[in-house]
Amino acid sequence: MTYSGRVTVGGPADVHELKDLMITKVAVGPMENNAYLLRCRATDEQLLIDAANDAEALLGTIGDDGIASVVTTHRHGDHWQALAEVVAATGARTYAGRYDAEGIPVPTDVLVDDGDVVRVGQVELTARHLVGHTPGSIALVYDDPHGHPHVFTGDCLFPGGPGRTTNPADFTSLMDGLEEKIFPLPDEAWIYPGHGNDTTLGDERPHIPAWRARGW
Repeated sequence: MTYSGRVTVGGPADVHELKDLMITKVAVGPMENNAYLLRCRATDEQLLIDAANDAEALLGTIGDDGIASVVTTHRHGDHWQALAEVVAATGARTYAGRYDAEGIPVPTDVLVDDGDVVRVGQVELTARHLVGHTPGSIALVYDDPHGHPHVFTGDCLFPGGPGRTTNPADFTSLMDGLEEKIFPLPDEAWIYPGHGNDTTLGDERPHIPAWRARGW
């Protein structure tokens, strides 16, 4: 089956099969959050991005192999409702951006800064710190050596624009960060957002001037 990135709460997961990495996308909770389970093909080690809600569903997706780590993209509550239960069940190490960790009520084992590498088995993900949606949001970039990059953007970038900000300064900061750290990637870079369908940088890039002009 071809990966579409379209999932619904209570529906089946969708799996993006890359040469070195399997990416399983599932939607959970009343806010229709996306959670992503990454599995290194060489080692079978797994990492979860955003234990957002519905621990039972997430643990079912994780399966008997468990997870080594869970990354929380940012401090907003809809992205960590199941974190405590998932960590208790799996013993996973927790990762979060340095400037958002204090807003997450589960202790963060590893504070993540811009440019840090987060590993799942033999696969490396590079963290990009983006300020504006929250002070410490992080995106994770997997630069697939066999293809194009794959970017997990949390709530910083969606189809149709950047994530929500509450004032012009935060909007400008988020847009500056996206243009400096994310949009230099090629058009083929696949975007996995915190809610909704996936997109590519090529689909979004032409609209940057319009986003700047509208201010959101």
